[in-house]
Amino acid sequence: MTLGSMGFSRGCFGQVVAVAVVGLVGCAAGDQDVSDMGRVEEHRSETAPVGDLFVDVTAVVGLNFEHVNGMSGEFYFNEMVGAGVALFDYDNDNDLDVYVVQGHILGPDVVAGDASLDPGLQGPLTDRLFRNDLDRDGGVLGFTDVTEASGLDARGYGMGVAAGDYDNDGWVDLYLLNFGSNQLWKNNGDGTFGDVTAASGTDDPRWSVSASFVDFDADGWLDLYVGNYVNYSIANNVECFNNIRTYCGPDGFVPVPDRLFRNRGDGSFEDVTASSQIGTEYGPALGVATADLDGNGWVDIYVANDLSENRSWMNQGDGTFVNTALFNGSALNETGDAEAGMGVDAGDFDGDGDDDLFISHLVTQTNTVYVNDGDGLFQDQSVRTGLGPPSLPFTGFGTAWFDFDNDGWLDVMVVNGAVDLLPRLVQARDPYPLHQTNQLFRNLGNARFEDVSMAAGASFEPSEVSRGAAFGDIDNDGDIDVVVTNNNGPARLLLNEVGNRNRWVGLRLVGATVDRDMLGTRVAVVRSGAPPLWRRVRSDGSYASANDSRVLVGVGESVITAVRAVWPGGGEEEWTDVAVNSWSTLRQGTGREVVR
Repeated sequence: MTLGSMGFSRGCFGQVVAVAVVGLVGCAAGDQDVSDMGRVEEHRSETAPVGDLFVDVTAVVGLNFEHVNGMSGEFYFNEMVGAGVALFDYDNDNDLDVYVVQGHILGPDVVAGDASLDPGLQGPLTDRLFRNDLDRDGGVLGFTDVTEASGLDARGYGMGVAAGDYDNDGWVDLYLLNFGSNQLWKNNGDGTFGDVTAASGTDDPRWSVSASFVDFDADGWLDLYVGNYVNYSIANNVECFNNIRTYCGPDGFVPVPDRLFRNRGDGSFEDVTASSQIGTEYGPALGVATADLDGNGWVDIYVANDLSENRSWMNQGDGTFVNTALFNGSALNETGDAEAGMGVDAGDFDGDGDDDLFISHLVTQTNTVYVNDGDGLFQDQSVRTGLGPPSLPFTGFGTAWFDFDNDGWLDVMVVNGAVDLLPRLVQARDPYPLHQTNQLFRNLGNARFEDVSMAAGASFEPSEVSRGAAFGDIDNDGDIDVVVTNNNGPARLLLNEVGNRNRWVGLRLVGATVDRDMLGTRVAVVRSGAPPLWRRVRSDGSYASANDSRVLVGVGESVITAVRAVWPGGGEEEWTDVAVNSWSTLRQGTGREVVR
């Protein structure tokens, strides 16, 4: 879908409307939606250069959200860490809805959800759920805030969100990570959610940031990995300085163990942190990604830790894990240093059939690329790929391997925002001197990347304190769009303008008897005269966020001969009639069995 000459806005009384841009339509004084829409459409259709890759349409589609971190001058550690965003189809209408995580005012006597230090001045702050009202016939994109009607009342100090159908009922559920107790919200299938945290046994009262739904034991039920950060509270806040007072880092606090919950299949979970060996080693966890890193058929768990060695938890297939990161080369960078891991993703960027790792880091550190040799051994190739040096002035958070131009090669986006006050901005008396611009890197197909941030368009010009990023085809037009969250700032929807100019295959992989996305499935698009393009079904990765669990594969000019699925727990099937340039659903058990 392209916006062309059609605008998308929320009308004067909150209705989602489409307005043809032939003139401005007035609203009551103070309503900026339609006039903003006119300006955005004029920029896109008349003055935008051909090379614009993404366009910010946030205001004109009604995705109105402003994150509040609660800063009061006390430099509370947690106020600059959040928050994330989820892309998931909560109402099963085949388009992606948006869940955005919120903070609130901080202080020793603040009630959860407080929006002001002065009681009564504002209503409570909560996370927000926006329903995608995509009109497929007219190509009109708009969002409606359905938080109240959904029953979601998430007033914790939010950090992240994970999405997955934990009870196999065909409706995607949400796990919310907080500075404080977490929550599991069951999707009731009627537009509402219910808090089942206590009944499911999934609460964790510690500071959690990222999580992943993953079927680690291949029993058909999604388990839950929760990444925990450090033992910090408002009461034990300390003052930290870097010439001037600034935010503290994790080194001044004790890390706490991550948690692994095994799904019993009856709506409850068992804490298997100890028996799985996950609890034997831990650091300040910020990013979590799951993939079969060593090709043994079992999904592994990779954890990016902040200023501590990363953990590569290799699944032994018997309910236990072994951390091999120091041995396999993914714990430290090539100089042997632990870096400030924030965002993380796994994907086959070099087209050799295995998943490589990308981790975003602190200013003066390079973002790191760990290239997989196919057996789960990694080499730091950050410099030679060209992804490392351009990241030195930035602090990266949300990130993903994704093919923004659908040429068959995975590109990289990193959203940035500092954690230590930036001297230049402090000198300029900036009220929140952490903001930076975001970056986009194009895969050249030769294991090297070029920085195309400057050519990406006006949507990459704002300097903000970006944190979460969720990736998915929001308008179902065959390319990957991005929702970015900003700490103490607005959420932004960046629509991809170029991807669907190339051919693509869109896939949803579901179970044999349940309409659940089969997270962990490896998918190959088989091409004539070229290696297959390998992707995986996932919703995790990035930072504190949940991605579109569907698989979108750009195929360029390739001739597609088959689509192959390698299901969790074994079993391989192939389909030879999958359409190009459209979305298809592949059900386990309906393809031709592939015997090795």
